[in-house]
Amino acid sequence: MSLDAPQGHIGFTLNGAEITVPADPAMRLSEMLRETAGARDVKVGCNAGDCGACTVLLDGEPVCACMMASGQVQGRTVETQAGLVADDLLAERLAQSFQRHQAAQCGICTPGMMVSAVALLRSGAKLTEESVADALGGVLCRCTGYRKIIAAVLDASDTAPLAEGGVGAPVARLDGWPKVAGTERFGDDVAPADALVVRVIRSPYHRAGFRFGDLETFMEENALALVLTAMDVPGENRFGVIPGFEDQPVFAVDEARFKGEAVAAVVGTPEALDGMDPFPVTWEERTAALTPEGAAEAGDLHPDRAGNVMCRGRVARGSAAEALAEAAHVVSGDFSTGFIEHGYIEPEAASARRVGDRIEVQCCTQAPYMNRDGLATILGLAPEAVRILPTATGGGFGSKLDLTAQPYVALAAWHLNRPVRITYTRAESIASSTKRHPSEVHMEIGADAEGRIVGARFDGIFNTGAYASWGPTVANRVPIHASGPYLTPNYEANSAGIHTNTAPAGAFRGFGVPQSAVAQEQLYDMLAEALGLDRLEFRRRNCLTNGAPTVTGQVFETGMGIDACFDALEPHWTRALADCAAFNAESMGIRRGVGIAAGWYGCGNTSISNPSTIRAGVTPDGELRLHQGAVDIGQGANTVIAQIFAEALGVPVSQITLVGPDTDITPDAGKTSASRQTYITGNAARLCGEALRAQILRLGNVSDAARISFEEGGIALSDAGTTVRVELDPGEGYALEAVESYDPPTTPLDENGQGDPYAVFGTAAQMCELEVDMALGTVKLLRIVAAHDVGRAINPLLVEGQIEGGVAQGIGLALMEEFLPGRTENLHDYLIPTIGDVPAIESLIIESGDAHGPYGAKGLGEHCLIPTAPAILNAIAHATGARIHHLPATPDRVRAAILSTGA
Repeated sequence: MSLDAPQGHIGFTLNGAEITVPADPAMRLSEMLRETAGARDVKVGCNAGDCGACTVLLDGEPVCACMMASGQVQGRTVETQAGLVADDLLAERLAQSFQRHQAAQCGICTPGMMVSAVALLRSGAKLTEESVADALGGVLCRCTGYRKIIAAVLDASDTAPLAEGGVGAPVARLDGWPKVAGTERFGDDVAPADALVVRVIRSPYHRAGFRFGDLETFMEENALALVLTAMDVPGENRFGVIPGFEDQPVFAVDEARFKGEAVAAVVGTPEALDGMDPFPVTWEERTAALTPEGAAEAGDLHPDRAGNVMCRGRVARGSAAEALAEAAHVVSGDFSTGFIEHGYIEPEAASARRVGDRIEVQCCTQAPYMNRDGLATILGLAPEAVRILPTATGGGFGSKLDLTAQPYVALAAWHLNRPVRITYTRAESIASSTKRHPSEVHMEIGADAEGRIVGARFDGIFNTGAYASWGPTVANRVPIHASGPYLTPNYEANSAGIHTNTAPAGAFRGFGVPQSAVAQEQLYDMLAEALGLDRLEFRRRNCLTNGAPTVTGQVFETGMGIDACFDALEPHWTRALADCAAFNAESMGIRRGVGIAAGWYGCGNTSISNPSTIRAGVTPDGELRLHQGAVDIGQGANTVIAQIFAEALGVPVSQITLVGPDTDITPDAGKTSASRQTYITGNAARLCGEALRAQILRLGNVSDAARISFEEGGIALSDAGTTVRVELDPGEGYALEAVESYDPPTTPLDENGQGDPYAVFGTAAQMCELEVDMALGTVKLLRIVAAHDVGRAINPLLVEGQIEGGVAQGIGLALMEEFLPGRTENLHDYLIPTIGDVPAIESLIIESGDAHGPYGAKGLGEHCLIPTAPAILNAIAHATGARIHHLPATPDRVRAAILSTGA
């Protein structure tokens, strides 16, 4: 068809409606659809055709909208996720299947996935795992591990809904339908139409002095609304996440300490910013140190840290030196990992407006109250004068705990009293955001003649970058975990975080524990080989059990479930060993191997107060509201916490209306990190549900066994065949309300790291089967079996989704991911696993129960990827005889390791 359009306009059909919009024909189609046509369900993750989140159908064919000019759609038909689900029965059924399989986690890639899948379904092609993977191969996902997405597409013709249920039921995500229907709104989707745009001026060098030119004249000549520097920060020009380590400036002063550090910001209309002259700043490049070794020779890189040492961590128990000297067998090794980029598909985005003497910020974040308090310090305001309204968050994995875009919009809106917005480019996001800490580890482990571990010594150096971020947490958590979930009577672990001229290293799913697991689990394999023991048997013989002390001296009488994880893997391990032996007997060029590894993780903060608060109320008209402030970044907090609350209150989940998060109306449920929400906020939700139930039962004067049902203007209580109705008083506010908090019981650690750092440990064991091409060094993953002790599976489907997503990130850590400062600032140079890189994953859910968790539940998010990389590395060694000591295990490194063995 052909649609006539006036000059400067484009006419096309969008989701069945003929429209004409003003647009430059050279504008990206993604920008035109979002900003002019209002199709905010089209997501932009890269603007380079790498992530596929912006996929739309153009005349029925999937295309990346960011790679097409708007003029190319003149007279043509464009369909997006929201339009498809609203108008196409096939797409609606696909959306229902995505809900049924929980194939949308954070939801930012879901539009691209579903649009691509609709094209496949419409084609009538035979649906197989391979055909689905091919059709969706151009869309990246960082959350799900792809397996649930494939299953949802294969099952798209089924219309059966998930059942209702409380604790233990695989209910659909309560926040899932907006994600699959295209109505969810993320950080860049909510900015006011009249908002000015903020653009940050960043250092092009790893380390540089700088000075500004005439900023006032520059602002006037370029029709800018504002130029911001450190001089415009009314409060303190610093932020951070750990008390005593708030050392990162909003804007650098005199010297930029990493490539991508902010030195200034400009504010104006998009047209003014696009036509702006070069910013008047003069740079003086200085010698930079990008590694701890370089930092040792470079002098002081951080003004407040002598010798560039951010902090140290230590755990010591018994005498590791004596035990190793007397051990029958000792193995040791040096291992290292590089920077790992979080790679969430949604770049950082925020908008802000001033409301009188208050500032309101909408943003994608994992920590609303931490953001609030940090912005209050920067703006010189009381915390109550700052309101954080989190949007949907398109992946976080730790990096969206820190302040990123929020200070710039808050400062601009405060000074201008106008709404402002910012969205990072992909290059800006990768250059400036926090990373997983690079690690350099030396470790020794000894065992007696019977194969019992007698001692271990660990030394880890972590590159914490220019500023602290979550570095202290990593330095202190790693020594506790570096033994793995094994009985180690004599132990010494030391760690240090070292400042360099790189982007700050911060929180990333595991807080340093995955790096230590790469060392410990390979050494356990080597020790088992030295002892002539089966690798699983060696681990089973030495694993922690109930009543045995950890390396901090903590004893768990119940809930230490790693033995059950190993037992669950045993039949799979026996089968895989036999399969490998049979395959390798017939093959030389391709060798098959199987590897195993374990991991553990303490849920919540280490040895400090870590509370969450939940509020619930019943309105006068009988609506039950749950103020749930734990940010759901895809892990399922909205659903799990509601299930726990519903179980405690004794009502179906469907009767709950979720409210929040919003720092004005929702209590602080703490940050979404450290696998704490299910355990800590879940406990607060349980207590809140129990308290509200007790109130209701007292009002009705019924027994504890009564059933509760909320009705218009009242509550029905059914007890022993009779029904009592409780009338609710009319008026403002809640007719009934409960607020409850939970803080884990932990103790401080002494100078040797002895004490009770966590009330709950989750444990896991994973097994990997793979093939290695001996001539090329390429690795093909065949299967991963993952056994995870979750205490109690509040929602088994969510558990599986977390396991699969964590495994996928572990695959990236093992085989392909490494951020190189200044070089890999996009998603085609920095590689994350695609749908073709993740093999079949079998989840074995272990429910050991826990004395502290709500209904016995433990956290899970971090645990999922800890064993994955070492299991893969151990499988490579089993296949080839070659050990990989530096990650990632790229083909060149695998081939070099094979050659070093003489093979």
